[in-house]
Amino acid sequence: MNELYDFLVAPFQEFLFMRHALAACLALALGCGPVGMLLVLRRMSLMGDALSHAVLPGAAIGFLVSGLSLYSMTIGGVIVGLLVALIAGAVSRYTSLREDASFAALYLVSIAVGVLIISVRGSNIDLIHVLFGTILAVDDPALILVASITTLTLFTLALIYRPLMVECFDPDFLRSVGGHGAAMHFVFLVLVVLNLVAGFTALGTLMAVGMLMLPAASAHFWGRHFWSDSLIAVLIALFSGYCGLLLSFYGDLPSGPSIILVAGGCYLFSMLFGKKGGLLSRAQAEPHLNG
Repeated sequence: MNELYDFLVAPFQEFLFMRHALAACLALALGCGPVGMLLVLRRMSLMGDALSHAVLPGAAIGFLVSGLSLYSMTIGGVIVGLLVALIAGAVSRYTSLREDASFAALYLVSIAVGVLIISVRGSNIDLIHVLFGTILAVDDPALILVASITTLTLFTLALIYRPLMVECFDPDFLRSVGGHGAAMHFVFLVLVVLNLVAGFTALGTLMAVGMLMLPAASAHFWGRHFWSDSLIAVLIALFSGYCGLLLSFYGDLPSGPSIILVAGGCYLFSMLFGKKGGLLSRAQAEPHLNG
């Protein structure tokens, strides 16, 4: 029993960087859980992926200005991420191209520009740091930033919860009662970009969307209401962070990919055994429906 306890707890007791990483995972889980569920409900999952890549040029510009400075890269990522979201929305509104297609086009350009900037002015190590992150190097300023974004996210969702949910399921009704659906949509996009930037500081641009989407997609197979789904997504994200850190520590593996792989394993388990639309539950229900 002591050996199991030491295996599960000792790394976090002995090493400060492991405690920092676990705290960052907790903060990311609390913010990404409900935001990821809203992306799933609004059928905007691929848009989250596009925005995660759109953050890269802003982070690259911040890198040019101040090197691997947390705050300059964060500010750059937020500005460019929101700019890409606004441009994609404008393209879909004023042309015949749908919003998902405009996001796809812009994110491909964004990631190319970001990689080009960092490759020209930095080293391969800098590029790997920006793309894949180093959650084991999270320090106090990074923790404060991630926790602040999480707090702002939860507070904002509490304020706009009702109009945001109505806008998810019946945007025409919200528009008819003067509910400012466009404003709600923009506020939501701001929250998505902020949480992707928070994930970027710990997991890098390519891994950040995994913490946002995989727990939410997994929770969709278990819960039946938004907040229960969100709570399950938070727990799955935290479990993925904890197990991924242990896998990284004992297996000498990169921490970010380890966390996302655990989250991917949770998704596969949920897809197979989830009570709400999982493959096993659907297979069991089919004979009753046919009968």
